[in-house]
Amino acid sequence: MRSLTSLHPPTLRANILSTVLARTWVVRYIKGYARERIIDVLRKSIQTGNLIIKDSDEKGILEFGLADSAGTSVTLTVIDPNMWVRIMFSNDLGVSEAYMNGEFEVTSLKGLLNLWLDNRKGLTAIETSISGAFSRYSALAINALGRQSLQVAQWNVEVAYNTSNTFFQTFLSKEMMYSCALQWSDAEHGVRGDLTVGPTEGDLEAAQLRKIHTIIKKARLRSGDRLLEIGSGWGAMSIEAARLGCTVDTVTLSSEQKAMTEERAKAAGVGDRVRVHLCDYRDLPASFENTFDALITCEMIEAVGPRYMPEFFRVVNWALKKERATVVITSTSRPEHRYTDYQADDFARHYHWPNSHLPSATSLAVAVQDAVPGAFVLHNIEDHGPHYPRTLREWGRRFEKNFTGEVVEELQQKHPQLRDEKALEAFRRKWRYLFIYAEVGFARAYATLNCWTFTRPENVAEVCA
Repeated sequence: MRSLTSLHPPTLRANILSTVLARTWVVRYIKGYARERIIDVLRKSIQTGNLIIKDSDEKGILEFGLADSAGTSVTLTVIDPNMWVRIMFSNDLGVSEAYMNGEFEVTSLKGLLNLWLDNRKGLTAIETSISGAFSRYSALAINALGRQSLQVAQWNVEVAYNTSNTFFQTFLSKEMMYSCALQWSDAEHGVRGDLTVGPTEGDLEAAQLRKIHTIIKKARLRSGDRLLEIGSGWGAMSIEAARLGCTVDTVTLSSEQKAMTEERAKAAGVGDRVRVHLCDYRDLPASFENTFDALITCEMIEAVGPRYMPEFFRVVNWALKKERATVVITSTSRPEHRYTDYQADDFARHYHWPNSHLPSATSLAVAVQDAVPGAFVLHNIEDHGPHYPRTLREWGRRFEKNFTGEVVEELQQKHPQLRDEKALEAFRRKWRYLFIYAEVGFARAYATLNCWTFTRPENVAEVCA
């Protein structure tokens, strides 16, 4: 059962699973056992909503929950019984892999994910002693081995961002901001406007520009200031700050992002005020010491991890001026009741942002004080999570519309393995799964998106005396 789901190397779990299933004498037993094990859990666990399974290997229909109960009703059709084994070994990660490999179809992927959240307390029992051990010990090993070393960080960027600039243009807005849009206005009918009246031309671009201006305002940037940005993206934030009159040094590990940021800054007429550095935050030039008025990092700190968080904030403290400096950080985060330093592998961490680690609202604030005691004051923290579902829905719509023709051909030329039709379809389904998976997570507050603003002590936002 060869995995076709991504450009990633296979995991130890995937290699073991493929080896087991290659031995035909155990295939029938393993699949049968996995099916019965999961069906038993579903019977006990689906209390809200209704799940109907049409099984290709069995006559008849399996039904779980009550069709007239409050909740989601979903029909899942099994295409390949390997699905049962994936789920038994990998629980929710196995569901995503089965979907990407086309081993089942479902009337509503969003409905299926909502159904899982509604009944997750019981459904986690799908984890057998085998899958539970893999989950626990892989998380422990990744943390213990120093997940976000410089070498690992560089590999993570290659996987997550160097797919192709053209590919990311299929779903991002014109300025290519790969993070949550903000402040959906009355013109776009708010955070649910695309569901109530439909998406409108330029709505994502407008919301992303508002987000950029909001972050710049939080950073208290003024013309003539120097901004350090860690995580360049494709230059949207740095270019807008340069337009304000700031000088920007922006840092990335992605050669693709560096090239496009420089090209776009030059086209915007601010190439002389935007300098892009292809380096890690741990390798900043010595000339950066106590130089910057502000630091901005948008949805990058997830790649730092708890082991390197103290070093990250020591670098931030070193680079910023001793007076009046401000730090603005946005990050996907976990609510406190689910936060832990040791986070098991899941779909997003394995297939999109390798080895990432989500802080909580309080863990990040504590990490700052632990790393550089008294150097910064927490000015405020906001939850931008409610703005993410609409952003993700719009990315999904644009992806479905634009992932065709020359975009696919360029991707196949750069990544020859995607010339295989099954591999290309798995790649497409990987991204489709991401947009819906993340939409459901943010819509249900299973995940959050925090924005922290820190300042130097006694640095008032506005003179009020």
